Amino acid sequence: MAAPASNVEIEENIEASAYGEDPDSAYDSEVASYTTSITSTITNYKEENGRRYHAYKDGSYLYPNDEQETERLDIMHKLTEVTLGGKLNLAPIPEKPKRILDIGTGTGIWAIEMGDKFPEAEILGNDLSPIQPRWVPPNVRFEVDDVEDDWTYHQPFDFIHCRMMGNAIQDWPKLHRQCFEYTKPGGWVEFIDLDVTWVSPDGSLKDTNAIKRFNLEFIKMSRENNIESCPGLYLEGWMKDAGFQGVQAEKFVWPVGTWPKDKHLKEIGAWNYLQIMQGLEGFTYALFTRRLGYSKAEVEVICANVRKEMKDPKLHAMYHLHVAYGQKPESTTATS
Repeated sequence: MAAPASNVEIEENIEASAYGEDPDSAYDSEVASYTTSITSTITNYKEENGRRYHAYKDGSYLYPNDEQETERLDIMHKLTEVTLGGKLNLAPIPEKPKRILDIGTGTGIWAIEMGDKFPEAEILGNDLSPIQPRWVPPNVRFEVDDVEDDWTYHQPFDFIHCRMMGNAIQDWPKLHRQCFEYTKPGGWVEFIDLDVTWVSPDGSLKDTNAIKRFNLEFIKMSRENNIESCPGLYLEGWMKDAGFQGVQAEKFVWPVGTWPKDKHLKEIGAWNYLQIMQGLEGFTYALFTRRLGYSKAEVEVICANVRKEMKDPKLHAMYHLHVAYGQKPESTTATS
């Protein structure tokens, strides 16, 4: 290691800038003006198997970020909204929240709708990919960030929202602890995620089905690569372990297709069928080719067999969506 230079004068008394009452916004704006030259490190996307993947923290998230995937994410937003009865969240957040964080914002559609609903609130969405639209409500902004890094926000949030981050997070307990730390006392956090274990209420989905074999292999291989594809099962426990009080957990059926008689479940099943058909290769390519050594052609054969079975109206498959939300105790000291 080279010795430090001894003939360089360093000014020790450096006056710090003042960023006023909203240091996060002011500081972020200033930093942005100096970082134009590094944009390519974020947008120099990787092309693989005919799909496009994020550049920032390359490889840490296995799903694509191309147009086909962004369309699927917006379908997922609609699917979740229908499931929750048209609501954007279930947590009883205050009528006039000041700061809201959307973790893994994706296309930003949830953050944008929250910005319209709460025009006086500051809405921040973060993601590994800058795929959000440029024209958004004035109170909504997005940043490229890895939520698994240590957080450095200067002010806590009234509400933190995290949705569909299965296959994206390595350390779920840490994420819950950071959410707790950066929530205001009395503030709320809500997690929404899946248990993607496909089942059937009548035994029509059997272990011999291509769908079931693929589903079990996907979950097994994900876990062997330190990726939890069924985090919905554990959200309630993680929230309680992090210190949230009054944790509530709800579970919803997601049929695959329009086979249920119930009209509401039929609509959910239609949207779910659409997003799976749209995203099947995107779910599979990176995990199966990078981690398991499959060829692109082999993945496409698997997906074709799954699609064929999904079109069978006698196959009554479903899995589950989980929602857990809780409150940070009022007595907890706020992050400053």
